[in-house]
Amino acid sequence: MYRVFYAWSGISSSTETKIQENRYMSYIFTDTLCGKQTERPPVWFMRQAGRVLPNYNVLRQTASFHQIMSTPELAAKVTIMPVTDIGVDAAILFNDILTIPTAMGMDLDWSTGAPRFATPLHTLDNASASLKPDPSMLTHAYDAIKATKSMSDSPLIGFCGAPLTTLCYMLQGNSAKHDFPEAKRYMFNNKEQMRKLVDAVTELSIEYALGQVKCGIDAFQLFDTHAGLVPFEYFKEMFLPAVRKIADAVRSQGVPFIYFPKGLGMGLSCVTPDVCDFVSIDWQTSIAEARKTLHPNVGIQGNLDPSVLFADKKEIQQIMENVYRPFFHENNKWIFNLGHGVMANTPLENLQYLTQWIKNSENWK
Repeated sequence: MYRVFYAWSGISSSTETKIQENRYMSYIFTDTLCGKQTERPPVWFMRQAGRVLPNYNVLRQTASFHQIMSTPELAAKVTIMPVTDIGVDAAILFNDILTIPTAMGMDLDWSTGAPRFATPLHTLDNASASLKPDPSMLTHAYDAIKATKSMSDSPLIGFCGAPLTTLCYMLQGNSAKHDFPEAKRYMFNNKEQMRKLVDAVTELSIEYALGQVKCGIDAFQLFDTHAGLVPFEYFKEMFLPAVRKIADAVRSQGVPFIYFPKGLGMGLSCVTPDVCDFVSIDWQTSIAEARKTLHPNVGIQGNLDPSVLFADKKEIQQIMENVYRPFFHENNKWIFNLGHGVMANTPLENLQYLTQWIKNSENWK
């Protein structure tokens, strides 16, 4: 069918070949999510759209992060930058996990650069009663998805923060203290109130996720960056059921669900097929050991240490050949990614080099 179209439209054979190659690069991500055999793993990077891209930094000279995120056309432009500037196989929506707290009525101040909530929930006696969900405040993300889909046919990943991670910021008020001491104290001293908060965040997150699905995302990732912050038994009781609810909603619409529980460690044994289709593994966990721990029907994403991208290209190549090529030979259901987001000041040329190395199918033989 495509050859007939190209011949009719006058597109040259070389251009036709390039288009077909691009289509293959696009579909390898979704094919892998569906369990199809591929000759190489697909590749994308968490936090790939943003500060390491020169074109993004040019845009930041005229618009703030918040302005870009809340302007659909600009958000879409940044979303697809990594596809063109790095060469990755999938884009992820340029947005922020604090979209949900904002849509629940929390006053978020961006003026200092780092976002800060005016009234952290840990300071309130009845925190859950203070939340006033307003789904209309999510529409900018939906519009950004629509704009992105109109600009690019690359697979698009939607996302939001998991209830635990989202509540860490809502309770603490900011991310200045990465161990979230006030948030943790609140969690353990106000268990019944925590259940109400988890339910409220989960409910709006489901609406948000389904809104993204309706707008055309190809996959959905739930970011639980602080999954390892609390003891596993507490996590299992208070937060894992919420993850399942969000997963059920997304997967009921036929959209693959990826879960990133950073720091969960041996708790990965409880990440079963009813939790997600793929689980993203952080760099603290051996990818081979993660595979042994996980249910065999759960696919894997990850887990290169982002710091490796500061090494020279020879060392990057050696890690790929010694660790990840053997892993792929035994585990085709795998998406290459980092164990966390791209770090500030990561050399763009190293990201580009690694991406092209991965996309060369000869390197995986």
